[in-house]
Amino acid sequence: MTEQQDLMKPAGVEGAIRLLRGEKVILDADLADLYGVATRVLVQAVKRNLERFPADFMFQLTREEFAVLRSQSVTSRGWGGRRYPPYAFTEQGVAMLAGLLNSPRAVQVNIEIMRAFVRMRRMLASHAGLKKKLLELEEKYDSQFAMVFEALKQLMAPQEPKRRRIGFRQEEE
Repeated sequence: MTEQQDLMKPAGVEGAIRLLRGEKVILDADLADLYGVATRVLVQAVKRNLERFPADFMFQLTREEFAVLRSQSVTSRGWGGRRYPPYAFTEQGVAMLAGLLNSPRAVQVNIEIMRAFVRMRRMLASHAGLKKKLLELEEKYDSQFAMVFEALKQLMAPQEPKRRRIGFRQEEE
């Protein structure tokens, strides 16, 4: 399978979605990779049509946000790499990009991105709904089911990885 086909997989698209400023966004470089164009080409197209991208569709990261992003993903600090903060596109901003980049690949990528946003929204809604129902049941029933509710809470909690003890162990006789 080619790298382009990998990017079109739901996991490739969903992996590009990040949470910044409380919004689910995709960065310009990730979108450019998905669309198969250079980041500068994507940014140039956006800058030519800024009236289509209000603040709730797209925003540019601050220098501080960019520094944190750089520290999270090892990027060039020398002569190569990016020198200005990237743009972050919300779901509506990605939909607006569909009108600017009108290639067959861009259309397919936009469809996959919209599907990924919908999947994420459904997953978050179902998890929140399940938690609410569990709390309602817990309030409704008395202590005879306390152990059951505690077990359910533990199952819903994120699991901590088991850590192996480091060091020498002496076997007891």
